[in-house]
Amino acid sequence: MSNTTGDAAGKIWQYLDTHGSSSVSKVTKETGLNKNEAQRAIGWLTKEDKLDFEMEGRTELLSLK
Repeated sequence: MSNTTGDAAGKIWQYLDTHGSSSVSKVTKETGLNKNEAQRAIGWLTKEDKLDFEMEGRTELLSLK
């Protein structure tokens, strides 16, 4: 599973690097990951201190540090 999670984390990192700050739902939809894959990958990137989180209204935005 760690290879799958690592691949998903790479997709999210690439998406954010290209598109900038985005909502979790948009990143999930645009990368083609399912909800569980995206959440695991976000956890992986968070543990590695690669992500910033910001609330914009009720929407949580992800961005790279």
